[in-house]
Amino acid sequence: MTTFWSGWVIALIVFNLGLTLFLFLWGPRVDIPTQPDGTTGHVWAHGVLREGLNRLPMWWIVMSAALFVSGFTYLALYPGFGASKGALGWTSAGEHAQDAAANAALEAPVRTRVASTPIETLASDREVVRIGQRMFIDNCASCHGREGHGNPVIGAPDLTDGDWLYGGDGKAILTSIQDGRQGGMPAFASVLPEASITDVVQYVRSLAGKPHDSLRAQVGRTVFKTNCAVCHGADGKGNTAMGAPNLTDTIWLYGGEQADLLRTVRGGRGGVMPAWRGRLSDDDMRMIAAYVYAISHPDAARR
Repeated sequence: MTTFWSGWVIALIVFNLGLTLFLFLWGPRVDIPTQPDGTTGHVWAHGVLREGLNRLPMWWIVMSAALFVSGFTYLALYPGFGASKGALGWTSAGEHAQDAAANAALEAPVRTRVASTPIETLASDREVVRIGQRMFIDNCASCHGREGHGNPVIGAPDLTDGDWLYGGDGKAILTSIQDGRQGGMPAFASVLPEASITDVVQYVRSLAGKPHDSLRAQVGRTVFKTNCAVCHGADGKGNTAMGAPNLTDTIWLYGGEQADLLRTVRGGRGGVMPAWRGRLSDDDMRMIAAYVYAISHPDAARR
């Protein structure tokens, strides 16, 4: 704090506390003229209402005096009176450092386990999962949601359904957190005529067991094998090495209705999972991975 602002704060404190202390000490002693009936002479409603005069109750005076003493004691002990550090030398930074050190000491045994234990095993460690959940909420919930159910608007996958673009074992989940993922579905609007796009969408709907036009789906099967099978596989079951989703289930990252699929094929999709390596410690990422594994493999996590 600069000298000017320190002086400004001190001046405000002295003025406000000085004025209120003066009024507190002077108020009970001031002599207010009264009428023979004990009123001040102020009347309303043609004399029906008259202003009375009573001294302040003792409890109010004692409480106010105690508050003044508390305020002056606080300013003497803690920062607040301009740039003064206070008699105790307390700082918020020092308090935070003490709390952080105490928390680190409590976490040390947990982090020792985390560093040398497989993610699948950590998922059954309640303490690790609890910490991982807290860090997931702080770092991942903005995209995947607080409970990990995802967001189809931005293409953030549901982490609780057991369906994985890049694999759902502990190592794959940890790799996704550490290094991020870059998903890309190319746009076919400039490659295929609109009729072929409609045909291939009908075929994809047939793979997922959704209502479809069987004639157009037969034509779309050829379109699919020529343009889509290289990523999604000849049977449409996807490829975790490339992050190509399985098209034969009922789980859709951007929605599985016909309009959603047409939009996907025409314009493509592009999702980005940021890399957290360098922003979070290895232990932190492993605990988040353990939490994600636990919510996606509830039976394994309860063992």
